[in-house]
Amino acid sequence: MKFRRSERLVDMTNYLLDNPSNLVPLTFFAERYGSAKSSISEDLTIIKETFEQRGIGMLTTVPGAAGGVKYIVKSNEEDSSLFLDEMCDIMAKPDRILPGGYLYMNDVLGNPQLMKKVGRVIASAYAEQEINVVMTMATKGIPIANAVASYLNVPVVIVRRDNKVTEGPTVSINYISGSSKRIQTMLLSKRSLEEGSKVLVVDDFMKAGGTIKGMTDLLGEFNATVAGIAVLIESEDTEERLVDNYLSLLKLSELDTKDKKINVTKGNYFDVIAKTK
Repeated sequence: MKFRRSERLVDMTNYLLDNPSNLVPLTFFAERYGSAKSSISEDLTIIKETFEQRGIGMLTTVPGAAGGVKYIVKSNEEDSSLFLDEMCDIMAKPDRILPGGYLYMNDVLGNPQLMKKVGRVIASAYAEQEINVVMTMATKGIPIANAVASYLNVPVVIVRRDNKVTEGPTVSINYISGSSKRIQTMLLSKRSLEEGSKVLVVDDFMKAGGTIKGMTDLLGEFNATVAGIAVLIESEDTEERLVDNYLSLLKLSELDTKDKKINVTKGNYFDVIAKTK
């Protein structure tokens, strides 16, 4: 079946967006559309220019017989800034304050559109690094991890606090909660993570960073490497941070239960991005 150029462009764009970070040979597209490689190359040039102009991402090409084209997700600075401003407004609503000074986040974590945007912004920061796995702690970090992993096209592994029969043999460690200073246990299925993996650790909220520190320590049991740490919100109100070199989208600088006031600002996202350029 012969495809018209307009049909090829639509289908090719959709395929690339559905398969980020995958190297796709030009022969695959040539056979898929019954077209010459020269025509496919022209189509990819159009897509590449459009992606870059619209801030959708980048197309990188690898020459040679084993080469092809790869889509890498990118969120431009203006779009990211506008989205983080939106998130600050959402998270600063006074009715989010719960008894005990906790912040209600379930509606945000359960919103597919917001999580998709969160995943895109975080993935953009790590898209050009070698990431094999996204790791998070059950349960609130799971929506964020899934969103990030979908843009990096890698699996998600979930660390748990209790053992489940369906997990099979596990590796467990004790860690100290950064906020409560209590000794707790976390575990990960032996089948979840291959030895030597490069892991992006993500979570929904970080105060002192005890849970994230525990996850990075757990990676040592698998001889895995921490490729990055990213959180949706970090709390500014902490005396001691147990982790360094992390990325945060938002920063909670004030949560006043008496006056029902929440102050949320942008995190260190753009500072971290600037250092990688």
